[in-house]
Amino acid sequence: MDPIRNPYAPGAGQRPPELAGRDEQLRAFDVVLERVSRGRPERSLVLTGLRGVGKTVLLNALRSQAVRKGWGTGKLEARPDQPLRRPLSSALHQAVRELAHPEAGETDHVLGVLRSFAERQAGVDAKLRERWSPGIDAAPVRGRADSGDVEIDLVELLTDVGGLAADTGKGVAVFIDEMQDLGPAEVSALCAACHELSQSGLPVIVVGAGLPHLPAVLSASKSYSERLFSYQRIDRLARPEADRALASPAAQEDAAYTEEALAAMYAATGGYPYFIQAYGKAAWDLAPRSPITAEDVAVAAPEADRELAVGFFGSRYERATPAERDYLRAMADAASEDGDPVGGVATAEVAAALGKKPQSLSPARDALLKKGLIYSGERGRIAFTVPHFGRYLREQG
Repeated sequence: MDPIRNPYAPGAGQRPPELAGRDEQLRAFDVVLERVSRGRPERSLVLTGLRGVGKTVLLNALRSQAVRKGWGTGKLEARPDQPLRRPLSSALHQAVRELAHPEAGETDHVLGVLRSFAERQAGVDAKLRERWSPGIDAAPVRGRADSGDVEIDLVELLTDVGGLAADTGKGVAVFIDEMQDLGPAEVSALCAACHELSQSGLPVIVVGAGLPHLPAVLSASKSYSERLFSYQRIDRLARPEADRALASPAAQEDAAYTEEALAAMYAATGGYPYFIQAYGKAAWDLAPRSPITAEDVAVAAPEADRELAVGFFGSRYERATPAERDYLRAMADAASEDGDPVGGVATAEVAAALGKKPQSLSPARDALLKKGLIYSGERGRIAFTVPHFGRYLREQG
């Protein structure tokens, strides 16, 4: 079939042609936006799930909804080696500019507070401060959001931003991807700021996305975080939704799948959105004609597997050291038959598979946790952050 007309889009954070299975989240967020705009109490939102389930895609779709409502929005990706102030300042700078407040003086004041917040990061190093500028044209407002305590400063900053948003009758939404990579002090500051905003009724919300253990990260920071956020688990698609993700884009190009082909695709992909796009692309390119059959899927599967082995699994595996790779393989060996157990495996089982004491493996486990290759949903257990990663490791031998 014509590869130029191929509708599928496997890519990191790239929106698929059919955003199947997320209607509930989109509808619920519309309600949140309307309630917050009207001064009604509403919690911020946290999306959790494995890699490849479409958290970033959904995060971007939610942001688009906020933009259509006239909200100011900004997005950042948390990184374990990068303090929060700079990326958050850039995100809020964009959000404030989008609000288009009619009173320039009010906007300049908030931008000045934002600049003070941003520059406080570089304030400890005069040379660094000379080399870096937050790109904000307003003069800094001294004595506001510049104490150096990120919790105090963030509360003050978001309070001022929320006041500006309230004057416009709209709101501000900050979208944070990879939220689990925020430092402990930054998580605490963010929870404190959300708590203050919820009490004051200001129209500012945070929408975060992260790995399955993100709720535990937030709870460890502030005991009240469970009441601050609405947690939504983003999982693989059920069979009807997976079928729609494949069939609807194909129909737009006057193509179709046989029922057997759709069944074969679901068996191969497990309903994970990224895999659906990867297998869909390969099946389209290699199928001679429409409808795409189960035989076409069987021919395309090795090509899709090769692409995933390099771009999805392999790129992550290469980030691990030899000792860390041994740990990953032991996880797969200690797991269920397919190497991807629900709930993960016990760290003691991994140690037994390697013939070592659990304490001696702590450095490898901690490094893999920091690299985002595994996560710990509960004490003494670990799991892969990437679906089908255990199966990939088993196939590598």
